[in-house]
Amino acid sequence: MAFRLIVFLYKALHIHIFLPKLSPPSSSSFFFFNPQYHFHLLNYILPVSFQRQKATMASAGVLRTCSFCSTLTATSLTNSNLKFNSVMITAAQRNNSSEDKINTMVTSEQKQGRRNPRLRRSLNFTGEKPSTPVLDTINYPIHMKNLSIGELESLAGEVREEIVYTVSKTGGHLSSSLGVTELTIALHHVFDTPEDKIIWDVGHQAYAHKILTGRRSRMHTIRQTGGLAGFPKRDESIYDAFGAGHSSTSISAGLGMAVGRDLLGKKNHVISVIGDGAMTAGQAYEAMNNAGYLDSNLIIILNDNGQVSLPTATVDGPASPVGALSKALTNLQSSRKFRQLRETAKGFTKQVGGQAHEIAAKMDEYVRGMVGGSNACLFEELGLYYIGPVDGHNLEDLVHILKKVQSMPAPGPVVLHIITEKGKGYSPAEIAADKMHGVVKFDAMSGKQLKAKSKTLSYTQYFAESLIAEAERDEKIVAIHAAMGGGTGLNLFQKRFPERCFDVGIAEQHAVTFAAGLATEGLKPFCAIYSSFLQRGFDQVAHDVDLQKLPVRFAMDRAGVVGADGPTHCGTFDTTFMACLPNMVVMAPSCETELMHMVATAAAIDDRPSCFRYPRGNGIGSILPQNNKGTPLEIGKGRVLKEGSRVAILGYGTIVQNCLAAAKHLQVIGISATVADARFCKPLDGDLIRQLVKEHEVLITVEEGSIGGFNTHVSNFLGLNGLLDGKLKWRPMMLPDRYINHGSQTKQIEEAGLSSRHIAATVVSLIGGDKDSLHLLKL
Repeated sequence: MAFRLIVFLYKALHIHIFLPKLSPPSSSSFFFFNPQYHFHLLNYILPVSFQRQKATMASAGVLRTCSFCSTLTATSLTNSNLKFNSVMITAAQRNNSSEDKINTMVTSEQKQGRRNPRLRRSLNFTGEKPSTPVLDTINYPIHMKNLSIGELESLAGEVREEIVYTVSKTGGHLSSSLGVTELTIALHHVFDTPEDKIIWDVGHQAYAHKILTGRRSRMHTIRQTGGLAGFPKRDESIYDAFGAGHSSTSISAGLGMAVGRDLLGKKNHVISVIGDGAMTAGQAYEAMNNAGYLDSNLIIILNDNGQVSLPTATVDGPASPVGALSKALTNLQSSRKFRQLRETAKGFTKQVGGQAHEIAAKMDEYVRGMVGGSNACLFEELGLYYIGPVDGHNLEDLVHILKKVQSMPAPGPVVLHIITEKGKGYSPAEIAADKMHGVVKFDAMSGKQLKAKSKTLSYTQYFAESLIAEAERDEKIVAIHAAMGGGTGLNLFQKRFPERCFDVGIAEQHAVTFAAGLATEGLKPFCAIYSSFLQRGFDQVAHDVDLQKLPVRFAMDRAGVVGADGPTHCGTFDTTFMACLPNMVVMAPSCETELMHMVATAAAIDDRPSCFRYPRGNGIGSILPQNNKGTPLEIGKGRVLKEGSRVAILGYGTIVQNCLAAAKHLQVIGISATVADARFCKPLDGDLIRQLVKEHEVLITVEEGSIGGFNTHVSNFLGLNGLLDGKLKWRPMMLPDRYINHGSQTKQIEEAGLSSRHIAATVVSLIGGDKDSLHLLKL
């Protein structure tokens, strides 16, 4: 049976692929029984690595050449009448595809030579509202369907102008969207959204998508209170198939949609767009592995711009791509010939039925082993069809290839690898060290960002300077971040200690366990990860670090509300999920000086894990320790900042500053309040809490975190120690049990009810204050 199936497949390949282009002797039996014919068939299908093996066989007399070998070229696949239309890499290669390997496109200058020359107007980046005659006719993707390639290219220029003009006024993510402008246009031109689903990984590259899907008139509100979100959001538009903000989720979500579609008997397409940075995360590979197994039709577009770490800047310029993935992407080749054989075989085995599928699968596995060799494509090994690399800024090529992929009846999971340039078309972004990844308002002509001057540095910078000071005195200190050197400040540490700083890519789970491994060797790892991103590595924190009491130090940046990035990046939950771990020391500084002391404290803790959280934004101007070198704090001890009488306010973290401001409001209306800084959530300062309860009739505890955090630990302590059995009036204040939408941090704190006036008003309500008191507080 197996032999007959192989015979059948070879005949099928011969009849449906080779006969239309070849003129061999008339006897079909000559082909099938001639070993030299099968030799040339393999010569056609297999890549260079196997042909080298074949050459060795020929030299040994195992194989001999024949008179018609020169007629078997790759051009035989370009017949438009073929039942299976192979996917060509570029439109210009349709009549010249004899090369087995596709050279990687590195620079835009190299790409230009392959394009059909068209006159393009210079783009308007003067800061004035650009003229957009084509874009003005586009309200929704359906309006793009009849545009010619030339009109689509004009549209791409206008969309770029619109993005630069808009973001220069609002701030936001700039270069990611500029890099996928052509791709976005091609996708909406070819596919029928919203019936066809486009999932944008991370989502900061979706500005062009928003402009083309009915939201252009609201782009001036992006990332502002009540305005458009900076990322795709399902309740914002039916064109946003899946919400995003964190990386590497698009393939998993897309596969779920594809399988759901199949179960419901639908026929729509699902497209996941993922960058090379997001491809460094394990979830992407888990999803691809499952996609190859399930074999549902799914299109994965790999946007390769060589910027694996985000933001990309180091102190001295662009960061080199992280990990082996970036090297692998530069060596990928298209396996169109093998793909042709597989697809033809798939069609015939479906007709044969029975055990044909199982036998064909084993044959497929065998041929894959021959085809792959040392240059095997990772995606093909996972069972995904690979196409590329493709010039991601050539609309003609993109449209042609996407139409080919769209028309395939049952391709299974497909990876389309495109090469793009981050910030494409806007020179200031192209040459900037960080490619202008995330920007504040800027001058559109020069690209100069209009950053507000501050007398103080960011908490991120204070953390980095303090860690450097510790590392200068302790050579065992090392630092780890997950593709966020600029965001965490560890680019400063990397410049000072390049051998002791590790960028692991967008791989928080790996970062945590990697740090645990370092700790077992006696090193002192500081793992700096945004609060919301550390959520992705919680199991590793619990299982690999806390359970083993390994002294890993977690620096949790962007704790609390974060402003324009919104709920996807809001550091709400870290105190809750870290303080529930039995061995973890959990701290939060009230100012930049305290942050430096906590860095020193964490460095000194060598028998268990520890963590400290700090917010987005600048310090308050507190007096810094000499040479930025903090002093270790006594574990589990808070402090009283202001003495009062009737009321005690106990704050945790930088919200302590609002507590001090609230005390000033209360002083105006004749209420004296004590203000204390808890410093530690775990272990709690039980003596301090007992003192506050004993000396005051009202206790207010305040944190910029979720239910289950600091207030919960205080509540547990009060209850277990009978401190709620008397006349104490206690009220916890925390972030509400819902997600807070994007906007300014000040407005988010107001919405959460954690401003100084809200704290003061809570005190007034507990001591029986009158309405005049609330009026004085402007409430």
